[in-house]
Amino acid sequence: MPPKTGFRWLSQHEQLSWRAYLRGTLALTTQLDKDLQKHHDLSLSEYEILAHLSETPEHRLRMSELATYLHYSRSRLSHTVSRMEKAGLVVRYSCPEDGRGILAELTKAGRSLLEIAAHTHVEGVRRYLVDPSTQQDFAALGRVFDAAAKATKEHPL
Repeated sequence: MPPKTGFRWLSQHEQLSWRAYLRGTLALTTQLDKDLQKHHDLSLSEYEILAHLSETPEHRLRMSELATYLHYSRSRLSHTVSRMEKAGLVVRYSCPEDGRGILAELTKAGRSLLEIAAHTHVEGVRRYLVDPSTQQDFAALGRVFDAAAKATKEHPL
């Protein structure tokens, strides 16, 4: 591809770091998903939904808010929540305030599974990411991704 005038390519160092990020995030999320599937028959996506619902005051959120928060399409979230609803982990119902929105609420079974699965998830995050990193590198990782999150909100595609 011919270079564009004024276009800023990644330097060799930046390209190596970018590729390491891609490999690392794919490997990390794949392994965390495998661990949850193996021990709890729960996907990482399902775990994230349970975790986010558990962090709300009444353990429920509008589906649209949950989709936005997790950066999922509404159809992807709906499909995943349907599976979870069949398993008794969440329930969905019309929003009583306006009847237009749909709420997803964590069930007692969902809370129980989350309490158990959280140990597997946190141990995996620690084993595969926190422990192999220095404290300084892990802190830098947080700063880098805080900056990326801020930049993407300021400059959406």
